[in-house]
Amino acid sequence: MSNCPSESKTFCGYIAIVGRPNVGKSTLLNHLLRQKISITSRKPQTTRHRILGISSDNRCQCVFVDTPGLHATEYRKLNRVMNDTVAQVIKGVDIVLFLVDKTNFNEADGKVLELLRHTQVPVLLLVNKVDLVKDKESLLPFIDEISKKFAFAEIVPVSALGGHNLDSIESLVKGYLPEGDFLFPEDQITDRSSRFLAAELIREKVTRQLGDELPYEVTVEIENFKQEGVILHIHGLILVDKSGQKKILVGKDGDRLKRIGISAREDMEKAFETKVMLNLWVKVKSGWADDERALQSLGYLD
Repeated sequence: MSNCPSESKTFCGYIAIVGRPNVGKSTLLNHLLRQKISITSRKPQTTRHRILGISSDNRCQCVFVDTPGLHATEYRKLNRVMNDTVAQVIKGVDIVLFLVDKTNFNEADGKVLELLRHTQVPVLLLVNKVDLVKDKESLLPFIDEISKKFAFAEIVPVSALGGHNLDSIESLVKGYLPEGDFLFPEDQITDRSSRFLAAELIREKVTRQLGDELPYEVTVEIENFKQEGVILHIHGLILVDKSGQKKILVGKDGDRLKRIGISAREDMEKAFETKVMLNLWVKVKSGWADDERALQSLGYLD
């Protein structure tokens, strides 16, 4: 049964998922869609692009927008680009889901809240990772304090990873959707290409294995993406900032790069439902994260 406001009309809208880095935005999107379209790791800055995730039923289409984490500092061009992306997304949506970590509201959260003060759309506050709080009553003072900072339309404790209260989020979001025609075919789940998703899956594996050693110095470019018979051939170029980072990434006798490739290929075969032949290379491109032309060529700038 549909949770949309009326059975005789259709409702459609954009819903921004915003918050500071590493608060669980991509995990939330993947669980709301019930499949993986946005990469995740425990390292900040995993999501760098705006990614749409589309959920449709007979009457409602929710177009979720996963955004990069908003950074309190903008010490590189890449950080500024990601912060600008968040600000632009907020201006163009119908609903905002503001995700915060349990009992921890910091400077970066405050920066997100400042952006939200300029919006006129409903803002739902989602307090994430509540499954990790043993004494649930300890959440009440935290929620009460945040509720005084902004006129939130709803405040909902959730666990993006564990799935707690996500059905409630879906129902609430559908209740705020504006009336309108669907913007995407009902079977479409994202606006991103398979080529883009392949690059993101490779970067996810690099980030998960080497996040502490190469925190923000890695990006991925797909040089070849071609189906030949039953095999999808993908050539991925991993770009790093310094030659020492290349050595770390490749590992002894190429062992670390091989592990990254195996893990990425397994996820690609699940995502693309075909056999994948993945080849990876590593190249040094100094200063790419602060170079506007490099960011343009890598797809970070429109």
